[in-house]
Amino acid sequence: MALAILAVTPSARAQGVGVSPVNLLMQPGQTAAALIVTNREDHRIAFQIRGYSWHQDRGGEDRLDPTDDLVASPPIASIEPGASQVVRLILRQPAGAQESTYRILFDQLPPPHEAGIVQILLRLSIPVFAEPRTPVAARMRWRIAREQGRLWLIAANDGTRHLTVANLQLRGEDGRDLRVDVNTPPHILAGGARRWPILTDRPISPAGSVRLTATGDAGTIDERISPDAGP
Repeated sequence: MALAILAVTPSARAQGVGVSPVNLLMQPGQTAAALIVTNREDHRIAFQIRGYSWHQDRGGEDRLDPTDDLVASPPIASIEPGASQVVRLILRQPAGAQESTYRILFDQLPPPHEAGIVQILLRLSIPVFAEPRTPVAARMRWRIAREQGRLWLIAANDGTRHLTVANLQLRGEDGRDLRVDVNTPPHILAGGARRWPILTDRPISPAGSVRLTATGDAGTIDERISPDAGP
């Protein structure tokens, strides 16, 4: 959940370490971007950055695979107190017919061991979206289904660009809200899906409909969803 929050804020700060930005969108033709890492501690810090390709299956699971298509320069560095380091992110492989998606893992490296001192180190998972030269857009299919004995809100993206959602709300025909357990990152990748449990003891009739409202990076979402028929 912490990573989901960090992914939609312009910068992150923890333990005197600042990283900005924490959500990168590379425009068509752009092959490089910059991160700024700032040390607000009173001692030297060291960090490492690694690139991963990021995919999402129809079950809503994210998969990260090591890649050389997105590299950091420098990949490992140290920063003196009060100083900043610019890290260049270099895209070696341009996006094809659809948006390319990556994550970089920023890890603060442990300092020399000190007896009696517990070190809590910062890790960030930062999304990187690289747009192709051809126009791309998300194309969403929303549904409510009962699986494994519980109700789920399911979003499948058949488009060529990710969608980032926030403020998901469901309301039944009786006007009462249906609480959605939003505990995953907010991005639905092209060709991927997300699913969120619906926390309710009340049955939802397949003959009725549920109103979905949300805020997306492409605009407001306001749809009527008919729940799937099923057990």
